[in-house]
Amino acid sequence: MQVRTRHTPAFGVARLMLAPDEAVRADYGAMMATSFGVVINTGGRGGKRARGTYEAVFTAPAEGGWIDLAPGKAGDVHTIEMDGTSGWCVARGSALAMASSVRPDPQWPGLHALFGSEGGFVEHLTGHGAVVLACGGALDLVMLEAGEFVTVAPEYLLAYHDAIQCRLRAVDQTSAQSVRTGEGLLLDFAGPGQLLIQTRNF
Repeated sequence: MQVRTRHTPAFGVARLMLAPDEAVRADYGAMMATSFGVVINTGGRGGKRARGTYEAVFTAPAEGGWIDLAPGKAGDVHTIEMDGTSGWCVARGSALAMASSVRPDPQWPGLHALFGSEGGFVEHLTGHGAVVLACGGALDLVMLEAGEFVTVAPEYLLAYHDAIQCRLRAVDQTSAQSVRTGEGLLLDFAGPGQLLIQTRNF
């Protein structure tokens, strides 16, 4: 799968270029158009178009094809190239599409260190291939050097490389907190590593 973007950074659209018979998982609710002949399998969900669920598998015909995906919020689209040796943590619901060789890894120890047994607002992805992310507003790419620290509000986090050190803490111990939404929490990151921040919170 190759990814071409247009209308960025304000109203990004990602075009997924598929090889013959190549399949990709994508958010059916974000599908804008496809080339003729692309087969869509929604897993029996029919016309449901809920965003952020990767609920469809798109398969190109014998001659190949393309899919255009448009996020439900105004902003950029960004592609991460997974190398198969390390993973990425991405904000839950931000992935528009991922190659069939990329998969969520809910058992990754780093997630349990952050959220315990509860499902948090971040998911861990592993594998090899492209992941297309929907960004609220523009994208800030932060390269943290060794020994460099930064604090990020959860609602502005888009993704971070899993080699980076991350700690979750309360803004105020007396306020309400939720690991499912990030309410009342902050994320501390320590380099070295790469961090993606979105500039709008929708």
